[in-house]
Amino acid sequence: MRIAVVGAGAMGSIFGARFTQGGHETVLVDVAAPLVDRINETGVTIVRGDEETVTRVPATVDPVSVGLVDAVVFFVKCYHTRPAAELVRPLIGPTTVVASLQNGWGNGDVLAGVYPPEQVVVGVTYNSGTVLGLGRVAHPGVGPTTMGPFAGESTAGAETLAAAIRDGGLDAVVVSSVRPEIWKKLILNAATLPTAALTGMHAGALTAHAGMHELVSETAREAVAVARALGYDIDEQERVDTIHGLLERAGPSKASMLQDFDAGRRTEIDVINGAVVRAGDEQGIQVPLNRAFLRLVQGWESLRGLQ
Repeated sequence: MRIAVVGAGAMGSIFGARFTQGGHETVLVDVAAPLVDRINETGVTIVRGDEETVTRVPATVDPVSVGLVDAVVFFVKCYHTRPAAELVRPLIGPTTVVASLQNGWGNGDVLAGVYPPEQVVVGVTYNSGTVLGLGRVAHPGVGPTTMGPFAGESTAGAETLAAAIRDGGLDAVVVSSVRPEIWKKLILNAATLPTAALTGMHAGALTAHAGMHELVSETAREAVAVARALGYDIDEQERVDTIHGLLERAGPSKASMLQDFDAGRRTEIDVINGAVVRAGDEQGIQVPLNRAFLRLVQGWESLRGLQ
């Protein structure tokens, strides 16, 4: 396959390297010229524990130079999804799989507003990554990726992408109804990302500290109530237990929103806790903790001119 990964940050670099290792002709597309230049010079370095792997993956700021590909996978921040989708139009033909494995709720809707909805695949990944420097990324957490069709019943596009992910040595699962899985990840993110960012705590500390453990749990329970009101059969206790298990295993890993805080970047709070708040308002479900996290992070962003 010919695969383009849009966004050469932590997750884009990890997946780009894995696609290449799996034998697929892969290119990273990013608007940051210094990052693209470094990747073309030295490759993508993935760090797991004491092991470092360097993979040569071509990178470009010019999608026109690439031509049509079989699959395009988006790993940009949510607020860059629409401009990125417009930018990479030269990559996408009538049979190209257009996939979002991004955080938050609504990226699939954005892509389906630019491309035919039946070409769009949406999903979530439980792999985690941290940018260590230009072209250098840590991959501390390895987990499954679940995906399915945005519209219609055909899972062919998702199956094609899942096979490419598995070729690279990562776990990938296809489901016909993927939205409950996206909400499960959304619940995890809503409960853990702002709590980590606002306290500076790494993953393991969030679950080890009694007070934060309970705050994470209660925030997750609010989001589960909203998901259930939307018709998604998500078990509250399973989510809470799973979240704390993931935090414990992640140990010293830094959440993506904490990385945003440290770097002074705009966060994805609007499509995470913001999505829970909007859906809660629509369904008449009270979500005071999620609303508080939304306002607190928005305040942090506003103070820094990031909104």
